[in-house]
Amino acid sequence: MPLSAETTPPTNQDASKPQGHRGFSGKLLSAFPAFESDNFRRYFPGQVISMIGTWMQMVAQGWLVLEITGSAFDVGLAAAASTLPPLFLSLFGGVIVDRYPRRTILLWTQSAAMLLAFVLGLFAVTGTVTLWIILVLSFLLGCVNALNVPALQAFLSEIVKREHLASAIAMNSAIYNVSRVIGPALAGMLIASTGTGAAFLVNGFSFLAVLISLVSMKGMEKKPVNNISRNPLLEIRDGLSYAWKHPVIRTSIFSIAIISIFAWSYVTMLPVIAKKTFGMGASGMGYLYGISGVGSVVGTVLVSIYSRKVDRLVFIAGGSILFALALIGFTFTTRLPVALLFLFFGGFGLVAAVSTLSATIQGAVDDRFRGRVMSLYMMIFMGFMPIGNLEIGYLSEHFGTGIAIRFGCLVTMVAAIALAMYSRGTQKTFFEQVS
Repeated sequence: MPLSAETTPPTNQDASKPQGHRGFSGKLLSAFPAFESDNFRRYFPGQVISMIGTWMQMVAQGWLVLEITGSAFDVGLAAAASTLPPLFLSLFGGVIVDRYPRRTILLWTQSAAMLLAFVLGLFAVTGTVTLWIILVLSFLLGCVNALNVPALQAFLSEIVKREHLASAIAMNSAIYNVSRVIGPALAGMLIASTGTGAAFLVNGFSFLAVLISLVSMKGMEKKPVNNISRNPLLEIRDGLSYAWKHPVIRTSIFSIAIISIFAWSYVTMLPVIAKKTFGMGASGMGYLYGISGVGSVVGTVLVSIYSRKVDRLVFIAGGSILFALALIGFTFTTRLPVALLFLFFGGFGLVAAVSTLSATIQGAVDDRFRGRVMSLYMMIFMGFMPIGNLEIGYLSEHFGTGIAIRFGCLVTMVAAIALAMYSRGTQKTFFEQVS
């Protein structure tokens, strides 16, 4: 399916609206047709609020670990603890997602994540938090996400029309990246004024927004998605076999594996760079996350608008190369304005590549395998992050953060060039399968 859908014909209700309003709405829905769905309009604000809270917790956790231990490796270790469980549990999560109502799954997983945020917040506020407590709670959150993330990805196909699915994926990516702008900035202000505990508690309350949005949705299916009664291991095998034999899905998953290990891990080192390179406190750290998020939002919007006019390979390979060059430049500068500019282009390139890969997979997968394929995608994307977090933490500890980031950027760039060369002879086949 295409990455952006055609604008649907105006309904009678639309025809009754003033011409100016219809003109503006028509332009908006042409770029973002997912908003034609009532349920997506309910989903969007709740998810924005929840993801802002999630980013607040991510930033606050990195800062808290750095305050407790002063070790860049421990910052990477704490980040790895939350991304390790998906490596082992996501495939089983995909089977569950293909068996049971996805909204029900999300209600349970979001409630569990809310509880874990409150527990961490209470430990931090009372001053009893330790590195081991952070690691355990992060690990438990990773277990929740092993089910929550594939369910959320698959759930999009239930709340929008199929021809609008690519738009919904782009908007879901926009949610993530708008949150990267707002969440870290709020976290920085809260940490500076009241401490890290407040950020964790605010995140806990933010889950109420997404729970309310899920409960308010109308006309949702309550029966299982698939009537699967076979051994879960056999279902996992079928899903893996399907993904491996599908050239689009297989190539996209290989690409996301490289990005997960060698590109995305730079985010975990931003607290170290803020403190040791630029001498900034928590508020300054929030600016680094925020400007990267602004670039990501711009990248997401452009992908949504121009995906039908520009080759996917431009966004995937070109975005990866732009990210790598920008982050290499970022590691060589000590001038904050220049560093922020590099972070903007780094966020732009990375998210353009990742959101296009996600949309490509969602457009290619058969609905029968959607939960299992998206669980495989998220297992690679999130489950391989511990490798990247540990790798960048180790290299930062022994050789410096700049060298660690440059190494990942070089690997990402080489992989992007290899993808472009591979696709040169098979580009037509590669892209026609998702048209």
